[in-house]
Amino acid sequence: MFAFVLLLAALILFACVAFNKLSARLGVPALLAFILLGMLFGSDGLFKISFDNYALAEQICSVALIFIMFYGGFGTSWKAARPVAVPSILLSSLGVVLTALLTGVFCCFILGFPLLESFLIGAVLGSTDAASVFSILRARNLALKENTSSLLEVESGSNDPCAYMLTTVLLTAMQGGIAPGQVAQLLAKQLFWGLAAGFAVGGAAVWLMRRLRFGSAGFDTVFAVAVALLAYAAPELLGGNGYLSVYLTGILLGNSDIRNKRTLVPYFDGMTGMMQVVLFFLLGLLSTPSQMPRVLLPALAIALFLTFAARPAAVFLLMAPFGGSSKQKLLVSWSGLRGAASIVFAVMTVISPAVTDHDLFHIVFVVVLLSISLQGSLLPAVAKKLDMIDTDEDADVMKTFTDYSGEAPVQFIRVHLPEGHSWCGKPVRELALPPQTILASVRRGDARFAPNGSTVLQAEDQLILCAPTARRDLEEVHMTERRLTEQELDMQKGTRISALPRQEGSLIVLIQRGESWLIPDGDTLLQPGDRLLIHHSEE
Repeated sequence: MFAFVLLLAALILFACVAFNKLSARLGVPALLAFILLGMLFGSDGLFKISFDNYALAEQICSVALIFIMFYGGFGTSWKAARPVAVPSILLSSLGVVLTALLTGVFCCFILGFPLLESFLIGAVLGSTDAASVFSILRARNLALKENTSSLLEVESGSNDPCAYMLTTVLLTAMQGGIAPGQVAQLLAKQLFWGLAAGFAVGGAAVWLMRRLRFGSAGFDTVFAVAVALLAYAAPELLGGNGYLSVYLTGILLGNSDIRNKRTLVPYFDGMTGMMQVVLFFLLGLLSTPSQMPRVLLPALAIALFLTFAARPAAVFLLMAPFGGSSKQKLLVSWSGLRGAASIVFAVMTVISPAVTDHDLFHIVFVVVLLSISLQGSLLPAVAKKLDMIDTDEDADVMKTFTDYSGEAPVQFIRVHLPEGHSWCGKPVRELALPPQTILASVRRGDARFAPNGSTVLQAEDQLILCAPTARRDLEEVHMTERRLTEQELDMQKGTRISALPRQEGSLIVLIQRGESWLIPDGDTLLQPGDRLLIHHSEE
């Protein structure tokens, strides 16, 4: 029997991989494919697997959300997000409250639902889903203008805690009432312990990971998993918000100079992908499609109201003081995807002692299906229609998460030959290249070609050099990247490297300036926008 269960699990995972490839070709979000696959295996599907253990599903989904939230924070560049931090936080807090309030009013006075139940639906659907937003932005490599990618990542990654708190308060109120003072106390406790645990666990983890050398390869990932679990569990035991804590911990780790970050990124990328498969498949398995026609009309009405009224009202109101174009506000409004977090919160309403008059789980489930299938599928098209896709060469949403690394053990570097460079006018055979390095490609104007020994280089050529990568032999090399801003430099006199404060054990080994790469010395004059590659010696 156990072997049969493992075989079934393997087949399901293979099917998810196949659906992922198919969804990419069809332009449909992969998460929708995972939900539909779960429904296919469920009690009303072809395989008739009966699963209605809501309590177990809620626990499994909560664990999956821990790692999705952690990696969402880990992959968010705080430097890129800082300019939009205030509107992002407003959207993830007051935006959730306002969206929940408007949705509750609509459900109560238009659809005729009971008052508290109406606001409970609003709370459950109040947050945009991190897994859905992250998945679509990264799968489509969707870099957006006006720093909108960072705004959406921070908002969707940090608004689940607010929706969770609202859901908890309303469920408590529906079980026998709760005084306003108790509401304030509950919210304050959730926020205090969530923030305190996030900063404490994250700060301690950064300090340890900068100093610890793990005895075996891969144990840094084991340590990071333990950190994520601790960041969630500690505040939950104290009555705090574990999702807020784990997201903050992820931000602190992802934006710090820690060892083996390049190892952690692909590990958590794979783990988060697995968690998304488990989460969406399980929620699809938990649903009963035969019950959905009964809730289709109210669910459709709520989905339309959320998409075209509640979400835009919250976005335009809260983002008005910060300027930004109307196109940005329209795109942020459209990007308010509902996803797994809303369904998990709906599961909480099922296992709660609170009594509801309507099938909240399937109402929310249908709203999420509509949101992911319509909003998610059309998000790239809407961004293109609004002219919000950033086509700049340096605008790469994946740059937030990891540097490119192919399977071949080689590395490439681009070199621009300015006028007067010592290589100009020389044939390739006369270049003093480092050992085991080859000039792989030359771009001259609009032409690109593979050079040979007699190729004479010219000014303004763009060169691609190729050299082998010795990963195992370079474990002691700890590199970080930093981009200079105008505020960091003396714009009247300029700043030479020799004038920078000396940081013991650190050396600027490479500077990227536009498309050029410079090997610096003490007289090199730094400019705004320079990207510095800094080597740190072992402590």
